Amino acid sequence: MAAGPASDGEKIPRQQLWVEEPATRWRMPDPVRRSAVRAVLIMSLTIIQAMVAFLCTLTESWLAFPMVLSSVSSTVVATWSVLDVWVTRQVWNQRYGVVSVPSSSARQLRRERRRARRAARAAQRDEARIRRRGAERLSGA
Repeated sequence: MAAGPASDGEKIPRQQLWVEEPATRWRMPDPVRRSAVRAVLIMSLTIIQAMVAFLCTLTESWLAFPMVLSSVSSTVVATWSVLDVWVTRQVWNQRYGVVSVPSSSARQLRRERRRARRAARAAQRDEARIRRRGAERLSGA
């Protein structure tokens, strides 16, 4: 009879309960996340308010007219909050979003200019060295 691995005193390897996987996308910056959460809350309240206005209109309640007016104003505020998310994201990207990558064109141009300056300095040193050697030979004669 073949005995299982547990009967021989061997322990079965356990898998971890929680395994962290690397994030596929970067986390949103805090100011952008704050404005996005604010926009979602305002939009959800606007949708609820519009639904209440619609139901009040169906039941011909006295509350229908004020609810419709406040729903219109809430729609304007919700649109503004979505624009706020977009503007906040653009501002954050302009301030902190510049990433210097080795393959970027700006870095490539700087590298080429640096090489050209080094080559020019080396040429000047060589010319000065040649002039000094020529002057040493003439003075020794």
